[in-house]
Formats: sequence, structure tokens, C-alpha cells
Amino acid sequence: MSSILKIKLYGSAQCHKTQHYKNFLTQSGLDYSFLDVIKHENFAEELRNLYTNKKLNFPTITLGNKRLRNPSDSELIKWIEKLK
Repeated sequence: MSSILKIKLYGSAQCHKTQHYKNFLTQSGLDYSFLDVIKHENFAEELRNLYTNKKLNFPTITLGNKRLRNPSDSELIKWIEKLK
């Protein structure tokens, strides 16, 4: 299920929900970038800029220009299918 859709996962290696999304995206055969917002301040700043409150709301997944904050698996699949 390869896609040209640019997928970014903002999160932390220590976060269980982030790990869930990493496993989900990998098992789905999707290419994605994992951006650890705890280890890398530039990724944290990128994530803060996605939200008007400038908070580190993770995990957040971006699918192109679509932003999803902690989506259910079914919601994530729906948006991937819609945007690819």
C-alpha cells in the first residue's frame, strides 16, 4: 500500500500512543517520517507551529496538509484513503 502522500508522525519514542502509530503505519506498508519532538527542538517547533495554542500536542499525524491529533485507526485509514 505504497503512497506518494507525505506522512509525518510527531511524537516521542517513550510515548505508547506514538509507538502504536509507528507500528500501524509500518504494518500498513506506508512510508512516513517519525519526528521525535522530545529529542529534537526543531521538530518540536514544527509541531507547535501546527497549533494556534503552540503546545506540543502529540501524537499528531500530518497527511500532506491534513492534521490529525491522536486519531482512531479507522479515522486514520479513512483519511489516508481519501488523500492518497
